Amino acid sequence: MDKVFQALSSVVRRKILAYLDTASLTAGEISERFEMSKPALSKHLSVLENAGLISSEKKGQYVHYSLVKDNLFSALNNYLADFCPEAGPLKEESSKIGNEANRDNDKS
Repeated sequence: MDKVFQALSSVVRRKILAYLDTASLTAGEISERFEMSKPALSKHLSVLENAGLISSEKKGQYVHYSLVKDNLFSALNNYLADFCPEAGPLKEESSKIGNEANRDNDKS
């Protein structure tokens, strides 16, 4: 439980969770939304994954990160994000990314 609270204590990590709300993203896609080094982003992703809030899956040459939906803390964060003025737009962007990815998959 300490790992979860440590993971959620960072604004950056809470933003990453909001981006992953409805879309699976690669580290590159996530890094486009932040002004930080790739090693720093990798550390944030590692903290989230070690806390069991996100999972990673290798697809081809890319690693895709997604929210672990059945995790109680993910559900709680998702619920609270609806009330956070900063998280709302991030969740909307996540929905758009997910919709674009689904359209791209349907074309293949």
